[in-house]
Amino acid sequence: MTHPSEVIAAAWLPVVALALVDEAGRLLLQQRPVGKHHGGLWEFPGGKVDAGESPREALAREISEELGIAVKPADCTALLLAEEAREEQRPVVLMLYQATRWHGSPRGCEGQSWGWFTREQALDLPLAPMDRDFVKRMSI
Repeated sequence: MTHPSEVIAAAWLPVVALALVDEAGRLLLQQRPVGKHHGGLWEFPGGKVDAGESPREALAREISEELGIAVKPADCTALLLAEEAREEQRPVVLMLYQATRWHGSPRGCEGQSWGWFTREQALDLPLAPMDRDFVKRMSI
C-alpha cells in the first residue's frame, strides 16, 4: 500500500516549518544560506518531508538537525498552510506548525544565523515570501 505522503510528494513538494514561540511571545527565525533558493532571507526552521514520514515526524527530525533541540510531534500544532508554484518543478506546499515546548537550547547546527524576534521585528527582516505571509497571519 502506498503511504499518503508518497502520493502527495508525487504531485507537490511537501515542506514543514515550525514557529517556535518562547515565553515572551517571540518567534525563532533562521537565515537561509547564501547560494540556496531565497538565500540570505529569514525563515521559520524546517524542511522537506521524506517518503514514509508524517509531517510532524519530519518536523521533529528537521528541528533536531537544524537547531539541536527536541520537539515532540504531539506538541506541534498545525497552524497555517501555503503553496508556491515553481516553473518546471513541483509546487511547494508549506505546512506551518507551532510549538511552545521543546527540550534543549537552540543553536545553529548548520552554521546558520538565528534569533528570537517579536512579530514586529520579524516583519522588519528580509523574510522569505511564504514566511512573511505566515508572520502577517499569525496572532501571537
